[in-house]
Amino acid sequence: MTFSFKELRYTLWFPVYMVMYLAMEKLFPIPIYWSHTPLDALIPFCEAFVIPYSLWYPLLIAVGVYLLCRDIPAYHRYMAFLAATFFLSALIWFLYPNGQALRPAVMPRDNLLTALVGLIYRADTCTNVFPSVHVVGSLGALFAVWDCPRLRIRHPKICRGVTVLAVLICLSTVFIKQHAVADVICGVCLSLLVSIPIYCRSFFRRFSLKWA
Repeated sequence: MTFSFKELRYTLWFPVYMVMYLAMEKLFPIPIYWSHTPLDALIPFCEAFVIPYSLWYPLLIAVGVYLLCRDIPAYHRYMAFLAATFFLSALIWFLYPNGQALRPAVMPRDNLLTALVGLIYRADTCTNVFPSVHVVGSLGALFAVWDCPRLRIRHPKICRGVTVLAVLICLSTVFIKQHAVADVICGVCLSLLVSIPIYCRSFFRRFSLKWA
């Protein structure tokens, strides 16, 4: 175990981000730009996807706690990725206040899953959606588990499981009409751009050590 309470300082970016997020919710209550396109109308509403959507929160926490206890360098990279992508997303929202109008006015079915979707709708507005933080966070968790040698080598099934879950979470954002396709694409592009300086350097270092 390598856990140290001092390492928790690397999570202090999150409350700062939340303050910024809530401030922009008040600053831009009505979107100036819309991210949805005719393509989104072709995607059916499917409440079952609220399950992977909701697993986003425990996924990000579980990966962070594991790395904090088992791999501090990987934990630092994970925190750096999340902080960079979350703050860059907030910057995009500030420069390009956006939203989507895809949520169904009336749920097509009445069940526990649609009730959960309704709770999510009430807790989170349909503004500041481009890019999707659910997407960048999911890809951050995916990159982080594959970046950790202990998981990648000893527990590859966990890495593959996180990969499947991350993909399902990204898909869930459009199937429960919380995001548009453009939000997902922007989230993927932002994640790939940020991953280059954070994870590629680590990858090439490991590769060079392996063949040295």
